[in-house]
Amino acid sequence: MKTLNLQSTVTLCQIDELGADDQQLVERAIEATRRSYSRYSHFSVGACLRLADGTEVLGANQENAVYPVGLCAERTAIFAAQVQHPDVPIVAIAIAARNEKGELVANPVSPCGSCRQVMLEAEQRHSQPMRILLYGTDGVYVMDGVRTLLPLAFIEDSMK
Repeated sequence: MKTLNLQSTVTLCQIDELGADDQQLVERAIEATRRSYSRYSHFSVGACLRLADGTEVLGANQENAVYPVGLCAERTAIFAAQVQHPDVPIVAIAIAARNEKGELVANPVSPCGSCRQVMLEAEQRHSQPMRILLYGTDGVYVMDGVRTLLPLAFIEDSMK
């Protein structure tokens, strides 16, 4: 038997320690939380992507009374970007959330498993790492690629 030690590096910083482009991406993700349709969970999530050409694409979670028909903020943004800009890589994503009181959450929220897989495949599609910014009022988690979130990833090579 062998034990594998998997490590991920996540930087924790305050929003004002980010560069101007990253601060703007986080602010746009916060803005996108207001576009959420979260009538059932009352948990509003917003995402903002930056494409390699500088284009920004917003996403917000969209719920439906017939669970689990809704869709997460990360996937709404990624799918919209892939349809509207299929040949342009995603270079960064910022994610923010509000609780049932409408307050921004203190601790950064992390993408669900489905979103992580979609993010991973978006990275692979263009052979371009995606910078990830997870916002909370207590700080921002910064990662330089999806493999940080998903170290044991299921990728195309897994099927060979």
